[in-house]
Amino acid sequence: MTEKETGKWLKIEVSAPPELMDALGNFLTEAGAQGVFQESLAPQHVVEDFPEPSIEGTLKVYFPQDNRSEKRIAALQKYINSLDEIFPDFEKPSFTTELICDPDWGEQWKKYFMPIRVSKNIIVKPTWERYTPSSRDIVIEIDPGMAFGTGQHASTRMCIEAVEDIIMNDRSVKEWKVLDMGCGTGILGITAAKMGAQDVICVDIDRKAVEIAGENAAINNVKPSLRILNKNAATINEPRNLIIANLTSNLLLSLRPHLIQLLMPEGYMIISGIIEQDAKNIEEQFSADPLTLHKMITEKEWVCYVLRKKSATA
Repeated sequence: MTEKETGKWLKIEVSAPPELMDALGNFLTEAGAQGVFQESLAPQHVVEDFPEPSIEGTLKVYFPQDNRSEKRIAALQKYINSLDEIFPDFEKPSFTTELICDPDWGEQWKKYFMPIRVSKNIIVKPTWERYTPSSRDIVIEIDPGMAFGTGQHASTRMCIEAVEDIIMNDRSVKEWKVLDMGCGTGILGITAAKMGAQDVICVDIDRKAVEIAGENAAINNVKPSLRILNKNAATINEPRNLIIANLTSNLLLSLRPHLIQLLMPEGYMIISGIIEQDAKNIEEQFSADPLTLHKMITEKEWVCYVLRKKSATA
């Protein structure tokens, strides 16, 4: 039995200026963190009865305790040193580590996951919170467990905004065939189904994420519209007219040929999970023939691109 199986976890608590929080959170997520929670040190502001996602405080990060723990700690220190060189005017981030057993993940998520209005019509709320929607509201209920995707992160919010914009405004499409790559909680595929998409494939290599996505699909009454698959995204071969890929920049680049092949002529591709420093390279690679840049959405240092494939006759 491995240390991961015994329920031991490495908890890292990072303190940093608010301007560096997202960069650190993204680095730790890419390093394999099973949970990255941001805790505010200041009172939250209220907008339209919803607390704004906090940007100040500390990051609480959880990794499985295994033989890679020391390498992860060393990599984090190296990354912090590089941030200190790039941003000498900011206070240098610091961190502490602690070995813990079986944190209550459900309770951890409940502390950091609040209802938010993600776009004009879409509310994302945890299953344990009450909310009375207006006639125009589309409510997505999520119980995240240990999977990624709650609407609290900028990359997810921008994808939801893009899905809403595409499906509501392109009335020429009679049937949306959607692919949510690396679906996590299933939030993006569920959003597409709630917007009216009838054929949605959600795929993730994490078996637990697939289980959670299935539970969330049932909670939102869209399970008949979704196929949730535990497999590598590169094995999907059904043509789609809307592809959503909220991944890391490296994964997006490696999957680019396959994504283009899957995308139907005049179809849309939403790519997110991109930080500003990678945006130029991603834009150059993805806005090249046969794709054209349809829209760019930004929030803080995160970028989301909406691309469109040229028609077959173009």
